Amino acid sequence: TRADRADRWSPRWVARRAVHRPATATATATATATATAGAGATARPQPGRSCSFECVAAAHYGVWMRLTVLSGPSGVGKGTVVAEVRRRHPEVWVSVSCTTRAPRPGETDGVEYHFVDAEEFTLMVKKGELLEHAMFAGHAYGTPRAPLAARLAEGVPCLLEIELQGARQVRAGIPDARFVFLAPPSWQELVRRLTGRGTEPPEVIERRLGRARTELAAESEFDAVVVNDDVAGAAARLVALMDTD
Repeated sequence: TRADRADRWSPRWVARRAVHRPATATATATATATATAGAGATARPQPGRSCSFECVAAAHYGVWMRLTVLSGPSGVGKGTVVAEVRRRHPEVWVSVSCTTRAPRPGETDGVEYHFVDAEEFTLMVKKGELLEHAMFAGHAYGTPRAPLAARLAEGVPCLLEIELQGARQVRAGIPDARFVFLAPPSWQELVRRLTGRGTEPPEVIERRLGRARTELAAESEFDAVVVNDDVAGAAARLVALMDTD
């Protein structure tokens, strides 16, 4: 149900998962987080308060190195490359974003996206249940915090596929993550892919092309670049950049 799903995405759900860490790991993480915070500081939650997503992150200082954020211009094939990663590398956990847009043919709720209405999405933003959120082509997209934090706490390599605006939000809050830019072989190829979809009206395609130019200019903001000239090859290069040991 919607209520059950909202509970799974809440920071309190992460806190319940976090309290089951082994005592040794907890002590080590607390010591590291305290050292990071500075002399006289403490990373311990206040009595009577549930541990927030940020508290869990502090207690697991270093796990963000297990997070890879993939972004790139519209039409570059991010979803296709991520699907190939899912197929070939089951050890990588791929975050499933929420969106207010309608499913495309062949898409399944909970696989490509969690499809929600605008009211539910707004409620998730107000409750702080999204790590990042952005508007794209007239629809809202966002990354649920709780499932990601739980997998990272377990030491699982995680992959986020998000748009540039969301990637910048994650960079601001989690600079230790690895940020990878998926680039097209050429501008002409990107135009071909965008216009060849046949799923959007011309005015939407024009907006996507304009936005793609802006997104391509942000390539230098990323830690690494993978050119999507071949889906299997791009997926392999992406996984090679991830901490999957």
